[in-house]
Amino acid sequence: MLSDSPPARSRPNLLVVVGAVIVADGRLLVVSKKAAPEVFYLPGGKPEPGESLRQALIRELGEELCVQPESIEPLTTMDDMAALEGVPMRMTVYGVMLSQQPRLAAELAAMGWTDGNDQYGPLLAPAIGGQLMRFLRSTGRLPRSG
Repeated sequence: MLSDSPPARSRPNLLVVVGAVIVADGRLLVVSKKAAPEVFYLPGGKPEPGESLRQALIRELGEELCVQPESIEPLTTMDDMAALEGVPMRMTVYGVMLSQQPRLAAELAAMGWTDGNDQYGPLLAPAIGGQLMRFLRSTGRLPRSG
């Protein structure tokens, strides 16, 4: 079971992040940041000191997409290398339902909807294009590739 408590840093160089899986019409919402507009990630980010993962996710969705989640469901935690920082990363992922249309704000450069087999596929951060897309297909959140 996933914990919503402030993340423990088991290794000093481990980057702890939280991400939102927002799916509509069989496609996953992905965003790119102004610092690396050619790489697409999940909306989300790093918790601030003392902030739970859920609190960080709610704050990041408000800052990045100008939305408040209607519901948040813990999905999975995965370890990979952070695409931008190039350090080990632990990403806790939540399924999120929105009742508003997201719009770009803060440090985001672009957003789009992907099934992983379109123009965004090659631009997905490794943790998203690899582990997460397989997980979402295996759990039925995204359609299986043809």
